[in-house]
Amino acid sequence: MPAIDLQQALFLLILAGALYLFISERLRVDVTAMLTLLALVLTGVLDAKQALSGFASEPAIIVAAVFVISGGLAATGLTERIGQGIGRAAGQRESRAIAVVMPTVAALSSFTHHVMVTAMMLPILSRFAQSRGLSVSRLLMPMSFAASLGTTLTLVSAPAFLLADNMIERSGEPGLGIFSITPIGLALVLIGVVYMLIARWLLPKHFGAMGDADYLRLDRYRTELLIVEGSRWSTKPLADLQKSLGDKFRLLGWMRDGKLRADLTPTSPLLSGDVLLVEASADALASLHADENLDLYAVSRFADHAGGEGDAQLVQALVAPGSEFIGHSIGELNFARRFHAVIVGLWRRDEYIAPRLADARLRESDLLVLWGRPSRFAELASHHGFLMLVPFAGEARRRVRAPIALAILAATVLAAGTEWLPAPLAFLFGAVAMVATRCVDIDQAYREIDVRIFVMIAGVIPLGIAMEQTGTAQLMADALLTVVAGWPVLGVLLVLFTLAGLLTQILSDAATTVLLGPIAIGVAQAIGLPATPFVVCTALGAVASFLTPIGHHGNLLILGPGQYRFNDFLRIGLPLTVLIALVSAWMARWLWLDGPLWPAVG
Repeated sequence: MPAIDLQQALFLLILAGALYLFISERLRVDVTAMLTLLALVLTGVLDAKQALSGFASEPAIIVAAVFVISGGLAATGLTERIGQGIGRAAGQRESRAIAVVMPTVAALSSFTHHVMVTAMMLPILSRFAQSRGLSVSRLLMPMSFAASLGTTLTLVSAPAFLLADNMIERSGEPGLGIFSITPIGLALVLIGVVYMLIARWLLPKHFGAMGDADYLRLDRYRTELLIVEGSRWSTKPLADLQKSLGDKFRLLGWMRDGKLRADLTPTSPLLSGDVLLVEASADALASLHADENLDLYAVSRFADHAGGEGDAQLVQALVAPGSEFIGHSIGELNFARRFHAVIVGLWRRDEYIAPRLADARLRESDLLVLWGRPSRFAELASHHGFLMLVPFAGEARRRVRAPIALAILAATVLAAGTEWLPAPLAFLFGAVAMVATRCVDIDQAYREIDVRIFVMIAGVIPLGIAMEQTGTAQLMADALLTVVAGWPVLGVLLVLFTLAGLLTQILSDAATTVLLGPIAIGVAQAIGLPATPFVVCTALGAVASFLTPIGHHGNLLILGPGQYRFNDFLRIGLPLTVLIALVSAWMARWLWLDGPLWPAVG
């Protein structure tokens, strides 16, 4: 084995420090990545241009754009509606629920962030299981695994594949297309669904009474909704509006010409001026207020007394014990004139509320949703009748722009998939289009970008460059070759998958791919074969290894709600990971090394 020179020694010291910080989590991953980058520059291992190349790299640009596009899909209510549709299609049986949820979640994860998909599906599946008397722990793990497997369907769905593509191109070979790994991903999703349908009996059977966190959710705000003049809902049946708003909107009554009507049904046409008495979630209430075809009835009546639209916003106020407001109806209080704010919603825990909001008599601990200008809220905040005044938690869904967001996603994928535009440019245009068409506002678009992941990717790319430039990657590849010398190609691919699968339990998929990718390239070059299958197998091991709950962030989300233990993941995940490793290596050999698709028989 050749001696290690000074540059390699410095790199190995920096690498050891980075691994320690990544594993111990003493610092955030993005801070660790930046410290590593600075250390590489200060020791002369890399120059400044090489060190900063990660920020302008294709993986970093695509990841940032995907976050914005995902935000646009969420802001228009598309992901939520898809999730609710999954819940309805899942039927009553556990096996059907798994068979429906897993492939659909995988498809969602192929172009959005898989942790966002897991977070979206968690409450939906928890409520679904609770309403049908099913075990929530039998559904959440298959869903989380499917979200991770979905990232193997396209190049852009996981940072690991973007980094793998970047390394393959740097090695002088043609890069990957957006759908180059799709055949492997489809096979893995199919294997995952079949396996979980069989192995679900090994999962613990917990019903998660508190896992859904119902005690933290305020989903029953009483409010009144006005169909404004010229609304697109005018003359359309109520059922169309209910379908558009989803299951977080419930009709309680219908007023026409100032009178409650009992003869109007979901098929009856809405008319301008109709008032709907409804219960809505926080997000739905905010969405109703933001919809130009609808208005909160109280706002339409009293906006002038509250100081006009201007920079008006929604806030929440809790009625204090002994408040002078207790026992008075909302109509009697005349809030608009007295406080220059309008009561547009009321939340009360499990007690009767009068059909008309104006007739509701306030009680201690009632939560009021107020609309007004921030400059007018100072008096309310200091009033002894309220315990506190806090921002309203609801986030408006721009449902009317959902078709536009869907069209932008389709155009982005088409442009990247057909290579009409380079993938980074296609996804960048998609992100800009989401903002330009107001599917998501610019502030929210910036909030959607997970800066930690962006900075970490930009910071670890120079680590891979340094590994190659100092010769450390070749040194480690030579050491690995002494172990696998004479092995068949399939065995070498399995070794690389295994190394990545183990390392990703303590590092991110991106960091694992950056560290092992150059070694995979070195091994491929040493045995005279294309680097692509070796690097892809390494990235697959980093992305699709389910040995522990800490290997993927999505698994950490379901750990508590599913009441899982560490051993549950090992018992279910180990056989699945072995299957995934075999399929990945076999199909990588078929795709890039002209190996057989089907095993020889006889």
